[in-house]
Amino acid sequence: MKRTGSLLFFCCLLFACNNKKENNTARPIKIASTDSSAPGRAERPTINPYAGIDVSPMDMSYYPVDYPKLKMAKSVNTPPLARVIYSRPHLQGRHIFHEVLKYDEPWRLGANEATELDLYKDASIQDKKIKAGRYIIYCVPHTDNWTIAINTNIDSWGLEPDTTKDVARFTVPVIKTNNSLEYFTIVFEDNNGTANLLMAWDDAEVRLPFKF
Repeated sequence: MKRTGSLLFFCCLLFACNNKKENNTARPIKIASTDSSAPGRAERPTINPYAGIDVSPMDMSYYPVDYPKLKMAKSVNTPPLARVIYSRPHLQGRHIFHEVLKYDEPWRLGANEATELDLYKDASIQDKKIKAGRYIIYCVPHTDNWTIAINTNIDSWGLEPDTTKDVARFTVPVIKTNNSLEYFTIVFEDNNGTANLLMAWDDAEVRLPFKF
């Protein structure tokens, strides 16, 4: 009986020690994490130390449409004809006119740097010859049409139009659509062997025709 009591006491002591150890190690360790899919991952700074993240992302559009993809697929073996590089502002609950843009005032057709038009080959726009080269492109929006200007003041921020550097100006009709595009968009589109440069934002849409 004495031996049985001693054995029972030893078992109870061992259980108490093991239970105490489990309680110490089973406490959840709270480590802040910026990635919910990786629990326990140490928190890292969310601020980019190299460059701020812009709310108006930069984008580009080629003609022929999707030229880089066609090149990598070996579907084309000639240089592109044109490219536009621009930053894409968005409405953020606003309406394009009166709250973002104003009629009859120049606009850079984008955000940040002046929007760039690269022509790899001479082009014809509304019967005006434009030589191959780098340009900026901007507009003056009116109620029924937009004036589109091609200018040589490249590598500039914003838009302080120097009309003495305008190469050409074009008038194109503005179309009111049923769309409500959040992000300003510029894309080239095919048009029976020629190209249209489509510019659209909110419910406004214009097209500038190119021939190469």
